[in-house]
Amino acid sequence: MTQKPKIAIIIGSTRDTRFADKPAQWMLETAQARDDMEFELVDLRDFDLPLFNEPASNKWMPSSDPRAVKWQQKLAEFDGYIFIVAEYNHSITGALKNALDQAYNEWVRKPMAAFGYGGVGAARAIEHLRTIAVELQMVPLRPAVHLGGGELMKVHPLGGGDAPMSEVAPVLTPSANEMLDDLAWWAKATMAARAV
Repeated sequence: MTQKPKIAIIIGSTRDTRFADKPAQWMLETAQARDDMEFELVDLRDFDLPLFNEPASNKWMPSSDPRAVKWQQKLAEFDGYIFIVAEYNHSITGALKNALDQAYNEWVRKPMAAFGYGGVGAARAIEHLRTIAVELQMVPLRPAVHLGGGELMKVHPLGGGDAPMSEVAPVLTPSANEMLDDLAWWAKATMAARAV
C-alpha cells in the first residue's frame, strides 16, 4: 500500500494582528475532508527563526543555529506544502521569505501550493512565491486559492463583516478542490521519484 502524502499547511505571517489563522483553519478543514493526503498546520510563530545568518544554505553546509535545524527537521517530515500567504507590498511576508531561506534540501522536489489573501487575493505575492520555489527546486502548482476584494471584506475584521469563512466558501471551494487535486498528483509523483 502506498503511503499517503503528508502536507504541511504553513502559516506565513507572524504578526500579532494577523488574519492568517482564519483562512488557515478553513484550508485545513477543507483539506482534511479528503482521504488521499494527511495535513498538519505549521505555524512560523512556533519556530522563533532568526534572520538568516548562516555562511551558506544547508544545500552547501549544515546550518549551525539550532532554531534553523529544528525548522529543517520539521520541513523534512512533509511531502509537500500549502502556504497561507498574506500580500505585503506586492510580495510575501518577510517572515515567510526568511523561513524559506532557512532551508534548502528539505524543499527540493516537493510540490507547493498557496492560499493567498489580500486586495487582489495575494496574486502578486503568490507569483513571487512561485519564483522563489523554483529556485528552491520545489514544484510550484498553477492552481491556487485567492481570497480578495469583496469576499475578503466579508470575513476580515477590518472589512466590517468578520463573517465566518463559510460565507465565502462557495467562491473558494472550487479553487481549493482543483489545487488539492493537483497537489495530490504531484505529491505522489515526486514521492515516487524521490524513492528511486
